[in-house]
Amino acid sequence: MSPTVETYRRAARMRRALTPPEARLWTCLKGGGLEGLKFRRQHPVGPYILDFYCHAARLAVEVDGANHDDPSQIAHDERRTRWLVRQGIEVLRVRSTDVRDHLDGVLALILRHAAGR
Repeated sequence: MSPTVETYRRAARMRRALTPPEARLWTCLKGGGLEGLKFRRQHPVGPYILDFYCHAARLAVEVDGANHDDPSQIAHDERRTRWLVRQGIEVLRVRSTDVRDHLDGVLALILRHAAGR
């Protein structure tokens, strides 16, 4: 399933309005900043928009804030992850507080997952 025109437009808007944790992580990932891995931000895949996506590793990195603790959001995230896995994409979820407080550990985690693919 290809992204719709509206999904592309929404992704473009989201790229201009990154959350502070997303912006902090993006400064480390952009331009191959993590061991040469190339990431895209707010990348559309099917009906979804991935926070960060590395095509070479088929790895999505999602930065989750407190709203992802809500039961309905948890159910949505699980459906979304199952769909992405069926497309051959691994989903790595990191907490926004971890990006804020433990950025080096988050980057090491991303690198381990990418290297394993």
